[in-house]
Amino acid sequence: MNWIIGISIVVVVLGLFIYRRYKMFAPALGGNHTDSEKLIILNDKNFNSYIKQGVTLVDFWAEWCQPCKLQGPIVSKLAEEISSNRVKICKFNVEENPKISKKFGIRSIPTIIIFKNGKVVEQLVGLKGKSALEKAVKKVIT
Repeated sequence: MNWIIGISIVVVVLGLFIYRRYKMFAPALGGNHTDSEKLIILNDKNFNSYIKQGVTLVDFWAEWCQPCKLQGPIVSKLAEEISSNRVKICKFNVEENPKISKKFGIRSIPTIIIFKNGKVVEQLVGLKGKSALEKAVKKVIT
């Protein structure tokens, strides 16, 4: 009888874990996605001018990357919520702009790099939820 209670507890805990993960990435699972107007699209030519001053979060992505398709809406929502004079939220297509991608050694995508006055202060590799990105940005601006 005790083993039934033990299995029930494991099932409940696992269910809560799965639900939390779903809620973390739920904004990205909505289907059709349009980037925020506050999201800045970077390329090899304008990259340095945007990152040289202030705090800049850059999402390195590619069109064919499935995790990037989930990360994009999360970054776009972040741009809507915290984009300001103090923080710039940007996207950078690694396929179309190999020069900068090579400079920063981008080998896995999605990769999020946070710059402060042109210097890398934080690098996150893999799919990250909005709360993880907010926490990383707040750590840099405080």
